[in-house]
Amino acid sequence: MKLILLGAPGAGKGTQAAVISERLNIPQISTGNIIREALRSGTEMGLKAKSFMDAGKLVPDDVVIGIIKDRLAQPDCENGFILDGFPRTIPQAEALDNMGIVIDKVIDIEVPDDVIVTRLSGRRVCEKCGRPYHIVDLKPKVEGICDDCTGALIQRKDDHIDTVKARLEIYHTETEPLKGYYERQNKLSVVEGQNSVEDTIALTMKALEA
Repeated sequence: MKLILLGAPGAGKGTQAAVISERLNIPQISTGNIIREALRSGTEMGLKAKSFMDAGKLVPDDVVIGIIKDRLAQPDCENGFILDGFPRTIPQAEALDNMGIVIDKVIDIEVPDDVIVTRLSGRRVCEKCGRPYHIVDLKPKVEGICDDCTGALIQRKDDHIDTVKARLEIYHTETEPLKGYYERQNKLSVVEGQNSVEDTIALTMKALEA
């Protein structure tokens, strides 16, 4: 089965993709991971990506698409795959179609913006050992102090509320239109994200069977 997972930052796509990958025995293909792998391997597309990254520029679509194409040609993708983080835009989706890649299903994990803002902006991490916390769902015994090593808990820049809101705005502008694109192809299934990861996974697996 060839799948695409959609969803805003913080909607839990990565967790869903990992579970589906294990249950269906197909690879989870994360754009960030395969770009890093292409850089390590020194592939032609990886070297092109490196030239842009070294210059502090975004990797352009044609290079990202080339890296994706190389990855999907590998033997472990013969029986299917899960794309997590690609496509992000309509042009990327069209490029995927133009490769001759026939996607079987697109799952959109829907979580309200206010829930995502609370979920991400509430995250904290120990600056010493890296243990994760949350100011609502996973509090330390002593506020601001790691239970394990007594290191200070900090908020990463990506989790600052303004950064989270900016990422959501980009998602709604650039990526959300993909829902309509795949709905017109009768490939879209919407899953309402639940408070429990396990409940969301159950709904996702049910959507795959539909």
